Amino acid sequence: MNSDCVDLIATDPPFNKSKDFHATPECGSEKVGFHDRWSWETEVQPAWLDKIQDDWPAVWEVIDAANAIYMHKTKKNLKRPRHEVGFGMGAFLCFMAVRLMEMHRILKPTGSIYLHCDHTASHYLKAVMDAIFGPRKENYRNEIIWCYRGGGVPKSDFAKTHDTILRYSKTDAVTFNVDPVRIPYSEESAERLEYKAKAFRGDKTYDAYEPHPDGKHPEDWWPIQPLSSSDPERYGYPTQKPLRLYERIILASSNPGDMVLDPFCGCATTPVCAEKHGRQWAGIDIWENARTAVVDRLVANGLLRPGDAGDRRGGDLFAEGQLHHVTVPPARTDHGKAAAAAFRTKVVIPEPPGTRMTRAEMYAHLLTQHGAKCQGCDRTFDDPRYLELDHNTPRADGGVKHISNRVLLCGPCNQLKSNIYTLSGLRRENTKRGYMAA
Repeated sequence: MNSDCVDLIATDPPFNKSKDFHATPECGSEKVGFHDRWSWETEVQPAWLDKIQDDWPAVWEVIDAANAIYMHKTKKNLKRPRHEVGFGMGAFLCFMAVRLMEMHRILKPTGSIYLHCDHTASHYLKAVMDAIFGPRKENYRNEIIWCYRGGGVPKSDFAKTHDTILRYSKTDAVTFNVDPVRIPYSEESAERLEYKAKAFRGDKTYDAYEPHPDGKHPEDWWPIQPLSSSDPERYGYPTQKPLRLYERIILASSNPGDMVLDPFCGCATTPVCAEKHGRQWAGIDIWENARTAVVDRLVANGLLRPGDAGDRRGGDLFAEGQLHHVTVPPARTDHGKAAAAAFRTKVVIPEPPGTRMTRAEMYAHLLTQHGAKCQGCDRTFDDPRYLELDHNTPRADGGVKHISNRVLLCGPCNQLKSNIYTLSGLRRENTKRGYMAA
């Protein structure tokens, strides 16, 4: 997808629950379900690590910290770099990080993202999102608590009856509409407001106070009940969320005609809400029956005429427009424009032809070529793990990820270099400060 093209992302990804989820018979398929288990050895792709460590080093710090906490601390593991000996939490965060990076890229400056998670990994995901979207007040908007009743009660713990929805925006110019999601005042609240208005008449705080006719401004805790097993809305998908929950998100953070995306659309809760309220939408899922679920639920909600579904191979008609289903990613038409300011290069330099090395291959190549020596301060180390792979020309100045633009630096040099200096500029700065090896 092109950069800066989506107004709202509302998504309910895997939670890292370390369990398998299976559908109920309502889905009409015994194969529905997914594995929410993660393994560093089998799940993490080298390309993910390259992208994270090259483009978002702060994200890697979060993943590295998770690996340090969760990995089995055997003598063998402690002798190896942590990017080779990660654990399930680190693998899950890698999976989410590369996708959140792309979500950040495709969001418009006025756009926002709602990431649904729970206590299993919400604290790590918040740190990952802080690193990608920025921890500043204008980017981190809310930690919404979806609270509900029901479920099991553990003997030795408080009952876990809430999920977390992390809300971030790309800039301070974010779309937010409070009136469509106002909550009617309870009878008790209305009486209290009326009392305050009368008791403090003339006080600046309550002078001429009038309650809003549509209700109160919602808090960041949302008491909305999940779907019961007999709810007619239930489709049978194992982690289905109620339409009421995602309607509030879509009404508050998008306008009619806006583009809404759910990269983990599952049984189509976000697409149904978006269509119901006049938004354009796109849903992505690896489940083979995801398209069938979208069609079924649109029909069930009166948003798609049953006679138009045809043979389910394409061309499902809405009252206006058409339902398009593709199995390959759409081609980008923005010439690969990067949305993140740090990657908007001053001069775009094409990479040399040929197969690109992985980070591990580049690291080994430079060690063979220069030994365990920092190319920024000329210090030689007895342990190559003190050295970090970086770019000669920074990415922000058009530097490529090719081996021809790579150097090995010690930690202090890499921190000083940042995305400011080239290697020669770093060496000049080190000489000026007296940091060069004698």
